[in-house]
Amino acid sequence: MTALREDITALEWYVDAGVDEAIDDTPRNYFAVNAAPQSAPAPQESKTSTPIQPARKPPSISLVQTSLAETIAQARRLADAANTLEDLRDAVASFEGCTIKKTANKTVFGDGNPGAKLMLIGEAPGADEDREGIPFCGVSGKLLDKMLAAIGYDRRNYYITNTVFWRPPGNRQPSTDELAICRPFVEKSIALVNPELLVLVGGVAAKALLETEQSITRLRGKNYTYRTPYENRDYCVTITYHPSYLLRQPAAKRAAWQDLLAVRENLGS
Repeated sequence: MTALREDITALEWYVDAGVDEAIDDTPRNYFAVNAAPQSAPAPQESKTSTPIQPARKPPSISLVQTSLAETIAQARRLADAANTLEDLRDAVASFEGCTIKKTANKTVFGDGNPGAKLMLIGEAPGADEDREGIPFCGVSGKLLDKMLAAIGYDRRNYYITNTVFWRPPGNRQPSTDELAICRPFVEKSIALVNPELLVLVGGVAAKALLETEQSITRLRGKNYTYRTPYENRDYCVTITYHPSYLLRQPAAKRAAWQDLLAVRENLGS
C-alpha cells in the first residue's frame, strides 16, 4: 500500500506540474543519468524507384536534295535528247523534277497542229486543263478559240502550249523556279514546231520568255524577237492579253482585237 500511495502522489505531482499526457508509447526515464538519446529511424529506400535514364539524342537524318541548277540541267538533257514532239511529250511526262506535278492530275503538254506557222504559249493549266490534259480547253480556252476564229485560225492551223505543264495548286501563278525548270522543254517545243510567229498569251508567259519585268500593258502592241538554244534564228514574237483576264475585264477586248489583227498581218493572211 505504501508503494501505491507513493505512485499516486507522484502522478498528482506531475499533473500539478502540467504533465497531463503521454508523448510516446515507450516509457522513458528522463531523470536517468547518461540516458542515450533515441535517433529517428533512417528512411527506407523505395523498392519501386527507377534509375533516371539519360536523354536520348534524336536520330540524325541525312537529306539528299537536288539543287535548282541540277534539276534544270536534268530537264535540259531530256529536252536535248528529244527529236520530235512525241519524244518531248514522253520526256515531260516522265520528268519528276517539278514539284507541282505531285499535286496535278495530268501532264498538259500541247495541242493543235505541230507543223503550224502560228504557235501560242500561255501561262499554266487550270482546273479544266488538269482534268482533260489539254491546254486551253476551259472557259478561257473557248474564248481564245473564238478570238482566233475571227481571224481565220483554229487548232488545225495553230499549236498551243504553256510555260509549265502542270496545274499549280489553287490556280496560283507558276513560281520563278517552276518556270525555269520547265523552260528547256518550252524552248525545245518552239524549236520543234519552228513557227513563223510566236504569240505569248498573258503577262506570265511574256515576262518568262522575254525575261522582263514590264507589265503586259507596256509589252503588248509591239513585235519582239526570241531565240532558243536549239535554232540559229530569231522568232518573231507578239503579245496579247490572257483570255481569263478578258473575262474579268471585258473592256480590254478592244485592245486584244488589235493584237489579233497584228497577228494576221504578221502572218500575211
